[in-house]
Amino acid sequence: MENQIYKKRRGLMFVLSSPSGAGKTTISRRMLELDSEINLSISVTTRARRSNEMDGRDYHFITPARYAEMIIGNELLEHANVFDYHYGTPAKQVEATLEKGEDVLFDIDWQGTRQLAQKSREDLVSVFILPPSLRELERRLRVRAMDSDEVVAKRMEKAAAEISHWQEYDYVIVNDDLEATIKRVLAILQSERLRRLRQIGVKPFVEGLIQSHNS
Repeated sequence: MENQIYKKRRGLMFVLSSPSGAGKTTISRRMLELDSEINLSISVTTRARRSNEMDGRDYHFITPARYAEMIIGNELLEHANVFDYHYGTPAKQVEATLEKGEDVLFDIDWQGTRQLAQKSREDLVSVFILPPSLRELERRLRVRAMDSDEVVAKRMEKAAAEISHWQEYDYVIVNDDLEATIKRVLAILQSERLRRLRQIGVKPFVEGLIQSHNS
């Protein structure tokens, strides 16, 4: 009975943000592997697809013209310009998932997080991942060997600006131990699922308890 009650809930929007290289993408993937009730939000983007990416799995790759149409039609929950490319979250797919009682995981920056908070603060849980140091952040960027030296330099320049927004988040974690960080993030997720405002199954259960007491 108890499990059925807790399953009747509204889903939440779970945001992970960090400077590039601090670990949010790795943490996101592990969350999806370990928890079947959370789904990755698939953003649209105007940048070109990388060799290891698949359309519809990593991003929905669209043209700048289509992106402009989505902005005009208010089809995006949030959108941002990152390194000269546009990114955004389609609203319909997110709302449908929340109504099913499942959660949506976002790998977005502070700009997108702020927009989500403006549109649906009660559904939002935000976590900012910090690197243990800027030197370690640069090392991680170079080890993954995905970007040129020029791009790495740009990412490092932007890191300080991104980190400055840490106070806008509900939770902050320093990722100096990946496994410990994943455990902390999952603990936050489990706790937030139990917030009263999301427990739409508890009210009728409590009303039934009161009714049975009074009868």
